[in-house]
Amino acid sequence: MEAEQLRALVAVVDCGTFDRAAALLHVTPSAVSQRIKALEADVGTILVQRSKPVRPTRQGEVLLRTARQVTHLLDDASVTLAGADEPGSRRRVRVPVVANADSLATWLSTAVADLCRLPSLELALRRDDEAVTADLLRSGEVMAAVTAEPTPVQGCEVHHLGTMRYRAKASRRFIRRWFPDGPTPQALRLAPVLHYDQKDGHQDRLLHAVAPGARPPGHFVPDSAQYVAMVRAGVAWGMVPDLQDPNDQLLTLDPAWSEQVRLHWQVWKLGSGALDLVTAAVVRAAARHLH
Repeated sequence: MEAEQLRALVAVVDCGTFDRAAALLHVTPSAVSQRIKALEADVGTILVQRSKPVRPTRQGEVLLRTARQVTHLLDDASVTLAGADEPGSRRRVRVPVVANADSLATWLSTAVADLCRLPSLELALRRDDEAVTADLLRSGEVMAAVTAEPTPVQGCEVHHLGTMRYRAKASRRFIRRWFPDGPTPQALRLAPVLHYDQKDGHQDRLLHAVAPGARPPGHFVPDSAQYVAMVRAGVAWGMVPDLQDPNDQLLTLDPAWSEQVRLHWQVWKLGSGALDLVTAAVVRAAARHLH
């Protein structure tokens, strides 16, 4: 397996198409296709599904992790040797990272801002639920993740970040309309509830605990800032992170109805200077903002 073949594999998976991968690598789509075919011939199996977007096969996922590690270490070494921190340097180390939306909208944004100022680093952020972000580490699609999974993924080290606290909240107008006698189980069966997406289980866990069997009208708003804006607008109640309502503009339905999500940083153990910089920035931001 040649380095350029492994680089082509990473590029087609990250970019989703052979054309975009070719633009990233500054070669023709035909050259990318030839490298992938040669790599598949070398290992004796199909590595990517020629779909839109391109997806790795099961065997491709196995090789993708190794390919990303090899190309990352080569880039990291190249940047170090070339002194890419100097102004005007065009060498970059790409670091794909995944985090949950609420972290990206709050405490993690300071780390992202600090990292994006580094001339030698190219941060590639993905967004997913904290309960499933570790799966992207296992598949090799990212090198580091903010996750709720405390058990180290194979080949990773874990840093405990802290806790995000969520509270059941609503606007004053919403409470007057839907909870005139308080958030009783009967009222919760009727009051509209706001979810982030289908993976968001915060509200369902609360309903299951205090109003078993409740199936109230539900809305989905897959944007962290807009989610809180919709709760403030009186559209529905929802579980809101303390960090997104620091001045308590919303009312808490019940002080006992809170959920604490413990977050962890899982990162590949590679001995990479770029990954060390990312880890330091994330841990520093977490210590500043999380419980």
